[in-house]
Amino acid sequence: MTTIPTLSVLDLGSVPRGATSRDALLGATRLARRADDLGYHRFWVAEHHNMPIVASTSPTTLMAHLAASTTHIRVGSGGVMLPNHPPLVVAEQVAMLEALHPGRIDLGIGRAPGTDQATAAALRRTTDALDAREFPQHLVDLLGLLGDVREGSRLHGRFSATPVATTHPPVFLLGSSGYSAQLAGMLGLAFVQAHHFDLGGTDESLRLYRQSFTPAGPLEHPHAIVSASVVVADTEERARDLSLPGRLFRLWLRSGRDVRLLSVEEAREHPDLEAALAVPTEALVGDAEQVAAGIDALVTRTGADEVMVTNTVVDYDDRITSLELLADAVGLAPPTG
Repeated sequence: MTTIPTLSVLDLGSVPRGATSRDALLGATRLARRADDLGYHRFWVAEHHNMPIVASTSPTTLMAHLAASTTHIRVGSGGVMLPNHPPLVVAEQVAMLEALHPGRIDLGIGRAPGTDQATAAALRRTTDALDAREFPQHLVDLLGLLGDVREGSRLHGRFSATPVATTHPPVFLLGSSGYSAQLAGMLGLAFVQAHHFDLGGTDESLRLYRQSFTPAGPLEHPHAIVSASVVVADTEERARDLSLPGRLFRLWLRSGRDVRLLSVEEAREHPDLEAALAVPTEALVGDAEQVAAGIDALVTRTGADEVMVTNTVVDYDDRITSLELLADAVGLAPPTG
C-alpha cells in the first residue's frame, strides 16, 4: 500500500459528444458525492469559457451546488481566473460560500484567462486588461478582502467582502511555471502545480516555490499540491482504452484545433490516434496497484504534500470507478461523524 499525504480531486465538468451541459454538471455532482464518501480531501472545479466540451464556466456557482450536495469534503476552485474578475466580486462570492459552509471552502486562483483572447476580452469588456501585469496587486487586494491583509493592499480598508466574517477560506495559487511558483512562495501561499498539463518543469517549479517561500500569512510552511492525470480501471488494458479520448483531446488542444470528447469506440478508430499516442505524457494509467505506485513515485520525486487527481474519461460511471479503485489501493478512510 502506498503512503500519500493527502489525495484530492479536480473535475472540469467535461461534456462528451452527444451529451448536454446538464449531463456533465450532474455527473460532476455524482463524482463529488462519491469522493466525499470515499474520504478524498478536496473536490475542486475549474473555470473555462467558450469551450464546447467544458460546462464549468462559473466555479463559484458550481461550488455552491457541490458544497450543498456533500457533507465532509472541502470544495474549491481550481481555479478562479482572477484577471477575468474584479477582486471584490471574487471576495464577495467566496466569502458568502464560506459563511454558508464554514471550514469547507477553498479558493484556488489562477492568472491565465481559461479561454482564448477574444473571449477573455469579452469577459473583461476591454482589451486593455489582457496582460497579467496587475495580477500580483489584484491578488494582494483579494487577500486583504478575505482577512489576510498584506503590505500594499488597497481595498480592505474601504470595502468589505461580507459584513461579519467569522472564518476565512484559504487561498491557493495555481500555476505551471516558475513565475507563479515564486509568487506563491513570496506571498507565503500554498501552491498548486498543474502537472497534469504535461508541460514539464514540475520539479523546477516546486524547487523555486520552496526556495522563495516566506511565511507571511496563515501558512507557516510551504504546502505544495501536484495535480496528476490519473485513469484507473480493473485492468491496464481497460484503463488505456478509457484514456484514449483524453489523449486525442490533448493533441487537438495543443495544435489549436476544435476539440471534442469522443467515445472510447470512436477514439479507437480515429485517424489522429497514432499521433495522439506519440505525444509524451506523464499521465498515470493502469490498474489500481500500478497507478498507486505511480502516485507514490510522484510524491517521492516532488515532495508533494498533496496529489490532486483529474482526467477526461468520458463516462462519469468510469470516473467514479476510477476513484473507488484508487481509494482502496491507497487506503483512504471514509469520513466519520
